[in-house]
Amino acid sequence: MTTTLTEPSREAVLAAASGIVDAFAATDGDRYFAAFAPDASFLFHTEPERLADRAAYERLWAGWQAGGWRVVSCTSSDPLVQSFPGGAVFTHTVDTTVDTGEGTESYRERESIVFRADGADAAGTRLVAVHEHLSPMPDVAASDTAATGTAAADAAASDTAA
Repeated sequence: MTTTLTEPSREAVLAAASGIVDAFAATDGDRYFAAFAPDASFLFHTEPERLADRAAYERLWAGWQAGGWRVVSCTSSDPLVQSFPGGAVFTHTVDTTVDTGEGTESYRERESIVFRADGADAAGTRLVAVHEHLSPMPDVAASDTAATGTAAADAAASDTAA
């Protein structure tokens, strides 16, 4: 017996991702973690190692909250949805401000969330997140300066070689 995997629609992926972002922005751990499979993994540039499952992240989250941490705001922009039979990858830019208990911090990061189709509900295919990867957004000005410097060095090397 072969199983045909459904490719989630762009709208379904955007809705699932929006649910995660909205729950995070509200510091609603119950709703946030309900969107992730128990075996989901997490890679955060702010943490020294991969979190191998949802429970590990839930413990980290609880520790943050015990220290007074909460999300002040979180917005998503520049979304990209790449669906495939059985799941999807969602990437976006995320701007977040948190209160650490000692003051506020703001970040602009890139995030990827991998979803798998996990059955269906009345609204259609239910998507559950199985992996989240967060990385710092490169400083565009520094990247432009580095690229310009590299191009100038390449041109100088070319002139010297000729």
